[in-house]
Amino acid sequence: MDTTALAEAARDLLLVAPADFVTERTARQRATRGQDRDLATAIGALRKPAPAAWVVDLLAHDGALDEAVALGPAIRQAQADADPAAIAALRHQRAEVVAALAQAGADLASDAGHPVTAAVLAQVRATIEAAMADPHAGAAVRSGLLVQPLESAGFDDVDLDGALVVPDAVPEAWSGSGADPIPITSARRTATASRASRTTKTTRTTKTAKTAPEPDAVAPPRDHAADRRAARQAESTARGESRDADAALDRAETDLASAEDRRAALQQELDRATADVRRRERDRDDAETASDRARDVLAAAQRHRRDLGR
Repeated sequence: MDTTALAEAARDLLLVAPADFVTERTARQRATRGQDRDLATAIGALRKPAPAAWVVDLLAHDGALDEAVALGPAIRQAQADADPAAIAALRHQRAEVVAALAQAGADLASDAGHPVTAAVLAQVRATIEAAMADPHAGAAVRSGLLVQPLESAGFDDVDLDGALVVPDAVPEAWSGSGADPIPITSARRTATASRASRTTKTTRTTKTAKTAPEPDAVAPPRDHAADRRAARQAESTARGESRDADAALDRAETDLASAEDRRAALQQELDRATADVRRRERDRDDAETASDRARDVLAAAQRHRRDLGR
């Protein structure tokens, strides 16, 4: 199956307002079916974007996200250098860029006839900030194939699972170090393994440094970081369930469209069969009429012959 063709179709569809997505997708699928059935099937399985992802895709289509994504490496370098002045200046610039892009996205949505809410714009801002924080998220956001908003709890901590409608077509993120481009999927596995390793080391260090508790020691403070991780996990699970529900609904709508196509085809066959039956009935009636006339002619001839013989 042609991934490039699928990605092009997906980018076109993702520019359609979410409320009109399913109708446009069905029309695109039907138009493609005669040329490439595999591609048509893949188009029918494309997921509908969340409103915030739709706005980000509109910005990506206009090339408006390049400046924002380009700020990411500079901010990360300033933090690595522990340069307070540079960090403050870049953060101020980041805030201005994010605010301007969010307003531009709101304008694009309004121009398309589907203005978005303040909550959606907050997700748009969070997605742009995530694109600055993580180069892999930056590549995903600029691809124009986003179907879920992104969120970053810190640099290199953006979850891209399920965020792209055609993951294989997303350009690879450049590491910024002169190394080969890093595939998003590989980068996600590396980042996950790195976080797991850091968590294990922290746990071991804590266990080693721990001393025997005092008899009257108070209970340890609540682990707010763990609470946040649990909350993010619950939110991720809820988003996954929502995506599954959307996918099931989209599949049902696709099945309904296919059933309607089949019903229309069967109706055409029935109409042709009915017309054929009526034509045959007319032929039969014509044949019976001709037979009756022939019998009448024969009877008249016989009577005439008898009359001549008398």
